[in-house]
Amino acid sequence: MRNMIEGRPARLILSFSLPLLAGNVLQQTYNLVDSLVVGNFVGKEALAAVGGTFILNFLLVSLFSGLGMGFSIVISQFFGAGKGDRVKAAVDTGYAVSLLGAIPVTVAGIALAAPLLRLLNVPSGATMEMSSAYLTILFAGTVGSFGYNLNAGILQGLGDSVSSLGFLAIATVLNIALDLLFVAVFGWGVEGVAWATVVSQTVSFVIGVVFIVRKLKLTDLRLKGFRVDAPILRECARIGLPGGFQNMLFSLGTMAIQRLINGYGPAFMAAYSISGRIDSLAFMPIASFSSAVTTFIGQNTGAKRLDRVIRGHRATQLMSGAVCVTISVGIILSARFLMGLFTQDQEVIENGAQVLYRLMPAYFMLSILFTMNSAIRGTGESLLPFIASLSSFLLIRMPAAYLLDHFFGKNEIGWCYGLGWIVGLSVAIPYWLSGKWKTRILR
Repeated sequence: MRNMIEGRPARLILSFSLPLLAGNVLQQTYNLVDSLVVGNFVGKEALAAVGGTFILNFLLVSLFSGLGMGFSIVISQFFGAGKGDRVKAAVDTGYAVSLLGAIPVTVAGIALAAPLLRLLNVPSGATMEMSSAYLTILFAGTVGSFGYNLNAGILQGLGDSVSSLGFLAIATVLNIALDLLFVAVFGWGVEGVAWATVVSQTVSFVIGVVFIVRKLKLTDLRLKGFRVDAPILRECARIGLPGGFQNMLFSLGTMAIQRLINGYGPAFMAAYSISGRIDSLAFMPIASFSSAVTTFIGQNTGAKRLDRVIRGHRATQLMSGAVCVTISVGIILSARFLMGLFTQDQEVIENGAQVLYRLMPAYFMLSILFTMNSAIRGTGESLLPFIASLSSFLLIRMPAAYLLDHFFGKNEIGWCYGLGWIVGLSVAIPYWLSGKWKTRILR
């Protein structure tokens, strides 16, 4: 556990974000291996199935992931204020809500898998069959996924980014080994990739629980003493649910764009999927810095340290922006090479490169927007980031994708991202500069 209310903000945020970055690298390695294995051992239909169905899984788990973010922020504020008993109550409440919530999500996900895939306009035949099997297995493992992410949120709120890195490393190594075993050796195809994900997340979840119970002694997970603290749950819901609804709306909007992509067939689906993986790699430093600044500001909000909140936000913007620009330029210069790591299909490579050429020039705006929204969330304000993200995505990016496709062709769809980020910044920047977020710290 790390106290972030003393010491140089830039150094604390950087040192906290580095394990998070390593964790994000492992997480993306986790996802990339899935694509690499099916792309090289099965084919582009399987690659399209794995990449094109991710958003459906994200849709049904997003509400609870938002609630998990609320628990992480509340825990960080309790920890910064020195309220150890409230930290333990928040941990108990988080486990109870997440584990119980996994049950309806599992049932709904399995029941709705096929109808949602048809809604996404997934091509019939092999791609549809593979997508349905992959998605059904992922939903069967929702409990492991929820618990795996809740453990990371608890540890992040306490300022511990190293332990969660270790649990993620275990999951990643296990996932890679099982991917190769189930697909390359047993020949299970996309089902093997899905089972590898479910097993590795569940194992990591169990190991994380043992650490939190025995090492940190934050809960004993005994059903007899298990209870939900209603005031804590309400506060976590107030902070986290807007983010969860934002993720759900993001998922629905992405499904609309994915439907557009799927209409061009498996080759373009695969290209868009691979470019999305590369996009995820570029996003890792932004996500790491943003997670770090949320915890830093959460703890300093609990300690009423307004000066450190301002300094921490400024330092994070500078660090995240510099890294983001460097990575964006590198991807633009090596787009075709990066695409070629996943497939030898020249049509897929060319289509994916065209997406990256239009996405990466505007990427620095995402760094500014995401860092600012994360800082605002750390103070306990959740509505403004929700409005900024909603404006960016549903009001601009999604309609822009269809308009760009209609008037200029499929290769121009990538410009929709930058157009959305401009609008999101027009909402977030004036709010931050107004200083209204300070009231939550000073009251």
